[in-house]
Amino acid sequence: MIAGCGKAGGQEEKVQTVTVGTGTQFPNICFIQNGKLTGYDVELVREIDKRLPDYKFKFKTMDFSNLLTSLSARKIDMVAHEMETNPERKKRFLFNKVAYNYFPLQVTVLERNNMIKGLDDLDGKTVITSATSNAATLLDKINKERGNKFKIVYEGTGANETANQLKTGRADATVSTPFAVKFQNETSSIKEKVVGNVLSDSKVYFMFNKDNQKLSNEVDKALKEITKDGTLKKLSLKWLGADYSKSSF
Repeated sequence: MIAGCGKAGGQEEKVQTVTVGTGTQFPNICFIQNGKLTGYDVELVREIDKRLPDYKFKFKTMDFSNLLTSLSARKIDMVAHEMETNPERKKRFLFNKVAYNYFPLQVTVLERNNMIKGLDDLDGKTVITSATSNAATLLDKINKERGNKFKIVYEGTGANETANQLKTGRADATVSTPFAVKFQNETSSIKEKVVGNVLSDSKVYFMFNKDNQKLSNEVDKALKEITKDGTLKKLSLKWLGADYSKSSF
């Protein structure tokens, strides 16, 4: 879907438009603030755009569940939504090589919940997560390894769905990151906390179609510069509240 911008007289410019798929419901990553799409992933793509003069990046927002379908159908050229690798995704798509974030997932409960202090306390409980996410894959794997001792349910599309399920008691826990919980607690009356050990500290990448190696390489080139000059760390501190550009675990 990458398209060149035409010049007068039928000539074609070098500049190619890259359509980037992202979401609007991931606090501080890709979300709407004061009527504008922004967040860590969004502002990082904008920084990459500045450093790659042969490309023009534009965003196309959609539900998370539609991102990979749209990439496969070539309605978008790239996905920016804290995407972690897994075997199924690697079979179908291309990940760039330079990670731009680490994603520490932990058991997350209501702030007032003192009964669940980690993974061992989930037996007999209901855990809510997003369908098709790596969190869902991780939870399914952990649950099978532990003899399917807790129930996994999937959130709907409503705003703050997971937090509301925790508040009403329909779910006992979820898995989230410290930075997502921090944002939740700053913006909602429903307060949460992470508990126990880090379950997964996966690296995060952008995603492309398999035949888009050139664009992936160019993005990596820009990311190396952004990391080296400290811009990635600054973006992480601004949007995530800590330096998640490298693993702390």
